[in-house]
Amino acid sequence: MAKAPLHENGGAVKHPREYYFSGSTTIFASRYDQRFSYCLYVPTAHSPDGPPVPIAVMQHGTGRRGPQYRDNLAEWGERQGCLVLAPLFPAGIEDVDDLHGFKFINYRGIRFDHVLLAMVEEVGERFNVDTERFLLHGFSGGGQFAHRFAYLHPDRLAGVSIGAPGRISYIDWDSPWWIGLKGFEEEFGQPPRILELGAVPVQMVVGAEDVETWEINNQGDANWMDGADAYGTTRVERLAALRDNFAAHGINVRFDVVPGVAHQPMSVLEPVKDFFTSILTPRETS
Repeated sequence: MAKAPLHENGGAVKHPREYYFSGSTTIFASRYDQRFSYCLYVPTAHSPDGPPVPIAVMQHGTGRRGPQYRDNLAEWGERQGCLVLAPLFPAGIEDVDDLHGFKFINYRGIRFDHVLLAMVEEVGERFNVDTERFLLHGFSGGGQFAHRFAYLHPDRLAGVSIGAPGRISYIDWDSPWWIGLKGFEEEFGQPPRILELGAVPVQMVVGAEDVETWEINNQGDANWMDGADAYGTTRVERLAALRDNFAAHGINVRFDVVPGVAHQPMSVLEPVKDFFTSILTPRETS
């Protein structure tokens, strides 16, 4: 009997739909808003008839490296039986010069939290996945998005990993949004859900050498507010301050500083994978 022909990647040829909708998928436009898109890694553990698989969302930063995040999590996702979702929020939406709007969740009428939640629901319609709660990691601008998303939607998070954000929204009721939470309810139509966030596993991760300041101390630019440097000049200092800020409000944080690493998103992923694994496969404690 003749063997099935092989694709260039060495695997048996599949139906085109099956091929591009499994493993490392093609890029899909969001039905919610086709200006935005996403790609996936669908593990072989996924089955339409089996138990739903969990979702890990990898939120890009300013460089929009969504497929690169997906590819760096693919082996982990295969091992853990976890679908990886990498959104793409392109630069220049509504404003040709905009790089940063998604980081602040609400920009020119676009609610980027709603865009992400719609993507999760769309993935749930196409695949057999658990959409009730998902894992979320973001680095740099993605780390900004991740912790602000957590203030809004802790009920949707199985865990959140906040990587090296340069601009932070502290739990500070006296400082204006976005360096604090004064005006949050006017901005989003709801108060921040800090008490509920206390029940969500939280990681903060940063490279030990992530100390360059040219991108985060840019007074006068569109993504600057006076007071953004009140708790430190580097990403390491600001994230440590956020950890202490969370702790003061009853939110426990796993804090990972990766030796020898600067502002390099793919170089902090090992502790992120370990954090996600600890949630998906809780470890026995002595």
